[in-house]
Amino acid sequence: MTGDSSAVPDTYAAYAEGREDPRFTEWLRAQAGPSWDAATDHRFTRELHADTLDDAVFRRYLVQDYAFLETLVGTFGHSVGDAPSMAAKSRLVDFLGTLTDDENDYFERSFDALGVPESTYEDPALTETTAAFRDLLLRASREGGYAETLAVLVPAEWVYLAWATAEGDADRPERFYLAEWVDLHAVPAFESFVEWLRTELDRAGAAASERRQARLADLFCRTVDLEVAFFDAAYEGDDAGTATDGGDRSW
Repeated sequence: MTGDSSAVPDTYAAYAEGREDPRFTEWLRAQAGPSWDAATDHRFTRELHADTLDDAVFRRYLVQDYAFLETLVGTFGHSVGDAPSMAAKSRLVDFLGTLTDDENDYFERSFDALGVPESTYEDPALTETTAAFRDLLLRASREGGYAETLAVLVPAEWVYLAWATAEGDADRPERFYLAEWVDLHAVPAFESFVEWLRTELDRAGAAASERRQARLADLFCRTVDLEVAFFDAAYEGDDAGTATDGGDRSW
């Protein structure tokens, strides 16, 4: 299992013993160990908040994240079919609308401002991390059930809520594509949705067998690890998109 979780009980039952109102998702976050802090307080997110993030780094990140978005939308769509109630299905469908409308509009405007051609963001060369992340989501949803899908969706969204709200009332970045990326993940509606997702996984995880709980923890921790690697990857490679002389751009 990922991270230094030596001080965290190996099983949820042991973790919950003696605790008032224990949450399965809190046990999962503890299992992730230092990787959780690395994902939610990464150099990338600190520079984004401070408006010091290099445009080339953000271009690399945004192109890969847009490629990841299609798989994320598909995974949320799959979860709609597995959701145990109409209320849960409705909540998931509402969020799908946000991903396919508000976020997609943000990406298109940001790519235009950053000089990323449509041919690039519509058919990018995937990094190893992006490919691994997409594979994890697809396997969790296709080979598991509702709980397994939640075990990857919860950390994928929770990490973003955590870093986006970490700076509190700090000044917003001046570049709109940085400011709006923070805003999309710091609004009360998104916070409410992440809390709802956590509650769904709390319920499903606490009711699962010990063996399945361990599987859910593995999926959660792997997702957090990939979030760290995703941010790391934005700093790797050539200076993406910095060419201004009509030469080839590395994305």
